Amino acid sequence: MGLFSFFTKEKKQDLDKGLEKTRENVFSRLSKAIIGKSKVDDEVLDELEEILITSDVGVQTTIKIIERIENRVSRDKYLGTNELNRILKEEIGQLLQENNSGDGDDFEIPAGKHPYVIMVVGVNGVGKTTTIGKLAYNFKQAGKSVVLGAADTFRAAAVDQIKIWGERTGVPVISQGMGADPASVAFDTLKSAVSQQKDVVIIDTAGRLHNKVNLMKELTKIKSVMQKVVPDAPHEILLVLDGSTGQNAIEQARQFTAATEVNALALTKLDGTAKGGVVIGISDQFKIPVKYIGIGEKMTDLQVFNRTAFVESLFSKD
Repeated sequence: MGLFSFFTKEKKQDLDKGLEKTRENVFSRLSKAIIGKSKVDDEVLDELEEILITSDVGVQTTIKIIERIENRVSRDKYLGTNELNRILKEEIGQLLQENNSGDGDDFEIPAGKHPYVIMVVGVNGVGKTTTIGKLAYNFKQAGKSVVLGAADTFRAAAVDQIKIWGERTGVPVISQGMGADPASVAFDTLKSAVSQQKDVVIIDTAGRLHNKVNLMKELTKIKSVMQKVVPDAPHEILLVLDGSTGQNAIEQARQFTAATEVNALALTKLDGTAKGGVVIGISDQFKIPVKYIGIGEKMTDLQVFNRTAFVESLFSKD
C-alpha cells in the first residue's frame, strides 16, 4: 500500500491544513532550538522536551520519546541535528503503532458484526453530537445503512441536535424525548436496526461527569439492555475529546476510562489548536487507539485516523 493510497489529494490537504497550527508550533520552535548546532546534545534534547510538553504531548509520553532518542544518540554515537526530525517522526509513529492507533483506512466495519454498534461517550461541549452526525454521514457515504439512537435524554437540546443531524444526513433517529430512560432508547434503536437490517448503530449518551458512580451505572445499564438484542454490543465505546483543551482532555479520558470500557478515541477541533500533540499523549497514556480526528467543519473533516498520514503531515515542511 502506498503512503497515501487511501487518501485523496483533498483529504491530505485537509489534514495538512487542520494540523497547521500544531506543525508551526513544533517546527518553528524546533528550528530555533537547533540553529548553529551540528549535533543532538543535552541542550537540544532539553529544548525538544519543552516543545513536546507545551504541545500537550504530556510529561510521561515526552519523557518516553526523549529516552528513545537518547538511546539512539548513544547507539549511533553521532547524531546530527538535520536527522532529528526524521528520528522524532519515527519514534512518534512507533508509539502510535504500539497503541494500535491509526490502523484504519476508511469508514469500514469489522466482518461478522451486523449491526455494528457504537456507543458514544464524552462530556457536553467536546463536539460529541457533531461527531455522531459526521460519523453517520461518512458511514453512509461508504455505502453503509445507519441508524442513530438519541439516548442522551438528560438535555432536550441533545435529542433535538441528533434529530437535526439525522435530517441533514438522511439517517433515521430513534428517540423518546427528554427524561426518557436512556437504556430504553438504546433498546428500541437496536430492535429497529436488527429488524431493518441496518449496518451501523450509533448511540448517543449523556455527557455528565459530576457523579462518576451514576455515570458508570447508567452506561452499564445501557450496555446490558443492548445485549438483550445484540449479545456482543456495543462493539465500540467511542470517547470523544476536544483536542484543543489539552491536559483537560487527558483528565476527561481518565474519568471516562474509569467509568466504562472505552476502546476507541475521537479527537475533535484539532484545526483550532497548536496542541495537536495531545493525540500522541492520550493514545500512549491510556493505551487506547485513536480512531477518528476532527480537523474542520466540513462533513469530510472527520477523518479515520491514520498514523502514517498524521505523522507525515505533522512533520511536513511545506
